[in-house]
Amino acid sequence: MDQSPLPSLPKSRTEPDGSAVIRVLGYNVRSLRDDEEALVRVIRACEPDLVLVQEAPRFFRWRKHAARLARKCDLVVLGGGATATGPLLLCSLRVFVERTQDVLLPHTPGLHRRGLATAVVRIGGVRVGVVSAHLSLDRAQRRAQADLVLDGVAALDTPYGIVAGDVNEGPDGPAFGRLASVLQDCWAVAPWGGQRTFPATAPDRRIDAVFATAGVEVLACGVPAGLAGVSGADLRSATDHLPVLAVLRLPAVA
Repeated sequence: MDQSPLPSLPKSRTEPDGSAVIRVLGYNVRSLRDDEEALVRVIRACEPDLVLVQEAPRFFRWRKHAARLARKCDLVVLGGGATATGPLLLCSLRVFVERTQDVLLPHTPGLHRRGLATAVVRIGGVRVGVVSAHLSLDRAQRRAQADLVLDGVAALDTPYGIVAGDVNEGPDGPAFGRLASVLQDCWAVAPWGGQRTFPATAPDRRIDAVFATAGVEVLACGVPAGLAGVSGADLRSATDHLPVLAVLRLPAVA
């Protein structure tokens, strides 16, 4: 994993016209089964406004575990968790919440039940829909779920939409390709930092991504290895995936 220092990123801010520059972090945290303090250090160093988590704790006292992670990162729980079968949303106090909804996807017996954590929020003067997703290990089901993710974004009925997820396949796969055919693949638009996200110890695949609807200005996106405060040791021990950090500008809507 390349740990060369990365170019600095724009800070989160609200512009005079109400436009917002935000940081969005997508992260599969493997149910907090690894080094939680390393995970916290990585998240805090990224200074996110929104964290779109996959594989949040789903069983005993899962709400307590989610709240503890949020508190350690100076964030709050926005929505999702076990009620969304794993996707979880965290946010900073900069984010004003309009509504949240957990969406359960069709279940195939023998396969893990999948769901979406969704929310409509306001940042600055801009409304944006947010979706955290973790797609199936089954190729055919994954492709069908990609359509359901796009339906979920459309159903939020906001000027802009952001999706982050563990797609469980690379950009050449049908599900990833379907998402990228409608949404901007943020790393492809403005690559910054690393590209490959799995496995964390020796990444050779890009299966985690941040996507955004048309109109969102992608300023930078990638794995934050080399970002100030993010060490290779923490990235390797925090969980089995690497995070994807995107800096996005949401223009004010007249």
